Amino acid sequence: MAAMRIPHQQRPPAVPDLSTVWLRAFLEVARTGSFTVAARTLGWTQSAVSRQVASLESALGGGPLFDRLPRGVRLTEAGRTLVPYAETVADALHGAVRGLAALEELAGGRLRFGAFATVDAALVPQALGAFRTLHPAVRIEREEGLTPGLLDRLAAGHLDLAVVSTTVRTPLEAYDLHHLLDEPLYVAVPAAHPLAGADGVRLAQFADADWISGAARPEGTLLDAALREGFRPRVAHVVAEWTAKQGYVAAGLGVTLVPGLAAASVRPDVVLLPVRDDEAPARAVYAATVRGRSVSPAAGAFLAVLGEEAARLIRTMA
Repeated sequence: MAAMRIPHQQRPPAVPDLSTVWLRAFLEVARTGSFTVAARTLGWTQSAVSRQVASLESALGGGPLFDRLPRGVRLTEAGRTLVPYAETVADALHGAVRGLAALEELAGGRLRFGAFATVDAALVPQALGAFRTLHPAVRIEREEGLTPGLLDRLAAGHLDLAVVSTTVRTPLEAYDLHHLLDEPLYVAVPAAHPLAGADGVRLAQFADADWISGAARPEGTLLDAALREGFRPRVAHVVAEWTAKQGYVAAGLGVTLVPGLAAASVRPDVVLLPVRDDEAPARAVYAATVRGRSVSPAAGAFLAVLGEEAARLIRTMA
């Protein structure tokens, strides 16, 4: 018995690589019914329009798209079939151009950023308010977190920029750091504390105190300043929120470090004592972007607004 011949699976026809210039010339000739008028509208020569249409016809298989008449041209059946597809391509390209222009002009697009909790007390909301006034059409997506997590999100492409601090011991070589401000530090004590009237204190004066911190270990927190002073603070209570920390301080359960950006919201039964700069250097706050990665127009504009609002805050903290 002769072997049965199985036909090869039919392959779909190859799609030609069509030039948008060809389609533009084709649509203009189809609209005007004339190579001469199309050339005048496009600002080309008639021969240039003819060459583009001929190139399109060749790419599509060589059949004519227009019947050449004594006066003008008329679409062939192939030409009439092509028109809606060419219009779809042209509309999509025009839409892309409009979308890109909206991004550049900040008439659209989005801004994705993250920030650590302290800057959400003043810097970030003030910057967001100013940014909204300038660019109301930009969609904003905000995250709150700790600096290491924010930098991970930034590196993974989930954020356009992150407002971070240099308190944590995270390698920063992969990022461009845009300096915003340096925060002074304060020790928060109960109003009845013996040092409540002091103009300034050394952290070493609280070496035997109970501390309230956002983490059980001082490494990577504001209490890194105490480690630099040569003592390991005794963390008696782990409390994440600034308002809750103040409640613990007011109740006499310990003391805590407060950065300058959070100082304006301290309750009246808590006293803030400035930490001498030579004992605990100010904490630097930066807006971070990924080195070597393009910054979106919205992120670039927000960077500028952050810088302006940070300058205003520096004046109020001085």
